[in-house]
Amino acid sequence: MKKQIHLNAFEMNCPGHLAHGLWAHPEDERTRYKDLTYWLELAQLLEKGKFDALFLADVLGVYDVYGNGNDPAIRRGVQIPANDPMMIIPAMATVTQHLGFALTASTTYEQPFAFARRMSTLDHLTKGRIAWNVVTSTLRSAANNHGLDKPVGHDDRYEVADEFLKVCYKLWEQSWEDDAVVKDWDNHLYTDPDKVHFIDHKGKYFSVAGPHLSEPSPQRTPLLYQAGTSAKGSEFAAKHAECVFIGGHRPDVIRRDVEEIRRKAVAFGRQPEQVKTYGLLTVVTGRTKEEAERKFADYSSYFSEEGALLHYSANTGYDLSAYSDDEYLEYVPTDHGQSLAALFTKDAVKPQTVGEIKKALSSIGSRGLLIVGDPEEVADRMEQWMVETGLDGFNLTQVVTPGTLQDFIELVIPILQQRGIYRREYGTESTLRQRLFGGQDGKLPAEHRAIHISRRELGHDAIPQSK
Repeated sequence: MKKQIHLNAFEMNCPGHLAHGLWAHPEDERTRYKDLTYWLELAQLLEKGKFDALFLADVLGVYDVYGNGNDPAIRRGVQIPANDPMMIIPAMATVTQHLGFALTASTTYEQPFAFARRMSTLDHLTKGRIAWNVVTSTLRSAANNHGLDKPVGHDDRYEVADEFLKVCYKLWEQSWEDDAVVKDWDNHLYTDPDKVHFIDHKGKYFSVAGPHLSEPSPQRTPLLYQAGTSAKGSEFAAKHAECVFIGGHRPDVIRRDVEEIRRKAVAFGRQPEQVKTYGLLTVVTGRTKEEAERKFADYSSYFSEEGALLHYSANTGYDLSAYSDDEYLEYVPTDHGQSLAALFTKDAVKPQTVGEIKKALSSIGSRGLLIVGDPEEVADRMEQWMVETGLDGFNLTQVVTPGTLQDFIELVIPILQQRGIYRREYGTESTLRQRLFGGQDGKLPAEHRAIHISRRELGHDAIPQSK
């Protein structure tokens, strides 16, 4: 059987995600993001296209690095206004049976006890279709919104995140035994208290007694996504992530990052096939190449260069407004996103001036892989990149909503199906983890760090008695 392509739709609960300025296009419906029917329609469209999941990004502050101010992002609608992504998931789950939902949430500002309960609740309500995109927050404005004068340092954020997950693992995997819920109607016994355990976690950043307030959900631990290819980020992904989102537009660099993540995963005692990798992909297609190119030219006339520059500046910590166009941008580690900082610097084929970088960023799809062409060409390039990069699939972005996805589902999906590299129907898997990795129960594999932590610190020989 040929290697199957996995697809997520990459979205955000706001009027402008990555195609900056396209909210103003007459065919775009993104400004309906406050309308619940917008999300219900999107979920049904994705299920029609047999997508694995809707991947929801999020941000906790305003992009304020470019020009050292908030006004440009607010003026252009660059991921502001932005609503909470968690709220829309239960409603979308009611109109779908198979589509998964990957929620972005930050370990920098959440509290693990409350967060673990919310994720268990979502896993119950979706019948095991929930995933968590684990992120650490970089924005100064996000730090200010959470009572800090400045962001937590890059490496320190990952240290916090590691302990955050450790707490969640204890709550999800070992606080409740599988058969704790009895539902003995005759004896009025709902739960056996001897099978519900305090975790009594006392660490550097968190102190959590437990027990977990939710009974075990279908997956227990939600499917784990992560995006990060810096030294610390890739190590974190190799320890924890089941799905890794890898940015960039050079197949050779993407392959390097894919291989590095898998090599590190093996070093942590995991199997390389226990990590799925996804690239960022933008597709503009039509029934002919000429039609696709006309669409791309039309869409490009609405694209906001300023929006792209301020988004890049916020993600990297490099304020592009502070450079002249003829200066060369050199890679300097910051407390922001290091992999994106490397995109036009140390990962570039040759040194680039700020003017060249601005020109590159002023195009739709500049931060990832881009295909503009007829359906056969799109399918060809996707197959080619799967081979060249070692990726397992793609996070597909929209340019015009919902037209980009409608075109892809109507025109490209049938070709991928004919080639035997994309599912024709969903299988009988009951959880999102089973769809991606197989298995009988939808739970984490025995090699995963969460299971090691549970066995070592909360193994049955050491589980404290219920209090």
